[in-house]
Amino acid sequence: MRVIAHVRPIHLNKNHINTMAENKQPQEEPRTSIDEVNDTLTGIGEKVQNNPRFIVIGSIVVAAVIAIILIWVYAIRQPGINAANDALGQADIELLMGNDSVALAKYRQVAADHGYKAGDLANLNAAILLYKDKKYEEALSCLKNYSASESIIGAGAKSLEGDCYVNLKKYPEALGCYKEAVKISDNNPAYTPTFLLKEATLLREMKDYKAEAAIYEEIIKNYPSYGAEIGTDLQKYLERAQAAE
Repeated sequence: MRVIAHVRPIHLNKNHINTMAENKQPQEEPRTSIDEVNDTLTGIGEKVQNNPRFIVIGSIVVAAVIAIILIWVYAIRQPGINAANDALGQADIELLMGNDSVALAKYRQVAADHGYKAGDLANLNAAILLYKDKKYEEALSCLKNYSASESIIGAGAKSLEGDCYVNLKKYPEALGCYKEAVKISDNNPAYTPTFLLKEATLLREMKDYKAEAAIYEEIIKNYPSYGAEIGTDLQKYLERAQAAE
């Protein structure tokens, strides 16, 4: 059964219309995201001002974080650095006294037990001693734990890594190390041409004479006094490489 609703029409006279017009309020302008952010920040500011407990808790948290940092620096990190430096110093003394095997054992112990800069240097010193003993694989193992970033020592360490690979006849790996040593040394006139010369020598062994010649040209152009400093006629080396191309 259908139910039909009867809706009575609403008749508005002029007075009704005027009354509605007078009661009609102007619409508010739409709020922007900036308004909302300002309201939020104002609310947070009022909450902080009206709630001293909030301020106290915040101060306690900040103080606790600072205390943890200070404890780590002065009670843990600094004593650790001092202990590592002392252990490294003992190994250095053994090395100066000519006790290479004892020094090597101590360097390895420092590298195993300590981090920080001392542990890093211990790895490098151990690698140097192992290289002298022709233990190239072991030297490489130590060098891989050394951070070779400093422009002189770091570049020298990367070059030593290349020397280890050369003795193991892993020429592509050695070439990559020499290139990295050149990059790290950052055009240092006392070291960069030395690494370039190693690179050229290895390229000749690999029979890449064109690349070898390019390296000699680079040394002669950018480091013109280097050949005389080491007593080597680099121009003859360049001509030899060019003749072999």
